[in-house]
Amino acid sequence: MEKYEVVKDIGAGYIELGGLMRVKNSKELVAMKFIERGSKIDEDLVREIMKHKSLDHPSVIRLKEVVLTPTHLAIVMEYAARGELYKHIRRAGRFSEDDARYLFQPLISAVSYCHAMKMCHRELKLEDTFLDGSPEPCLKICDFGYSKSVMHSGGPSTKTRTAAYVPPEVFTCGEYDGKMADIWSCGVTLYVMRVGARPFEDENDHRNFGKTMQVEHKGCPVQDPRRRSYFTGRHTSPLSLIFIATPVERISIADIKKHPWFLKNLPRELTETAQAAYFSKESQSFSVQTVEEIMKIVDDAKTPPPVSLHIGGFGWGEKEGDAE
Repeated sequence: MEKYEVVKDIGAGYIELGGLMRVKNSKELVAMKFIERGSKIDEDLVREIMKHKSLDHPSVIRLKEVVLTPTHLAIVMEYAARGELYKHIRRAGRFSEDDARYLFQPLISAVSYCHAMKMCHRELKLEDTFLDGSPEPCLKICDFGYSKSVMHSGGPSTKTRTAAYVPPEVFTCGEYDGKMADIWSCGVTLYVMRVGARPFEDENDHRNFGKTMQVEHKGCPVQDPRRRSYFTGRHTSPLSLIFIATPVERISIADIKKHPWFLKNLPRELTETAQAAYFSKESQSFSVQTVEEIMKIVDDAKTPPPVSLHIGGFGWGEKEGDAE
């Protein structure tokens, strides 16, 4: 606890209940997500933390460590200084094709990496997509609270999803391919970047179930005559290959990465050769903590604080009565 100092509360996005902290010695800024000690520290959370620890990719928000406070378990992560991608789209209205491609390329690289690590996100939306503070912003994805290992028996079946970003099969199938669902979600993100609106919005169906279900009958939203000009050019974007209702006919991540539109102006660090370094690492972890150290801290966090203990700031503040 002595390692960090509070900068401000954030309370949004990948730190729904948390804040911006500073490492006292290095002055590095980090984001923290706080979970109350006690019953909220369950096996689902443990799996989320361990999955997050296993990821080490420049386009994925990295887990640094977990820390125990008197009242909360704190998950320490990279801080993305520019915040949610959605905020920048709203400010700009919509992005140019080049800018949208520049951000779509690392998004696909990140999702491809997660899939190679036997993990699907399943809840990928703009609110889970962030930009760091570098001069040429790096896109990073986060929030693995609903992710599910594809090695787990069976397929993801939950329908408690953000409807605007999920494919038709989520609403019609008991189980579905999480990888193909992630591809659809990436397509929605690309569409929103180019158009400034979600592809299946319906004024009479705010959950978007209807329009998503009818995509097979009404065609890809890219063909909407009001928006077709956003997707023209020598190398048409792969959206029409993403928004296909039948999962087995939908374009794969591998084929997206070979698509001429995707390859245009592809940064060197996102080429297959450069990305291979992340897939071949012996230790796929950014965190300095061992699995045993994390499990010990998480196990201790299952013990709730005494009822009489009242500390502000998620356990970083002073005990009541200590302050003058």
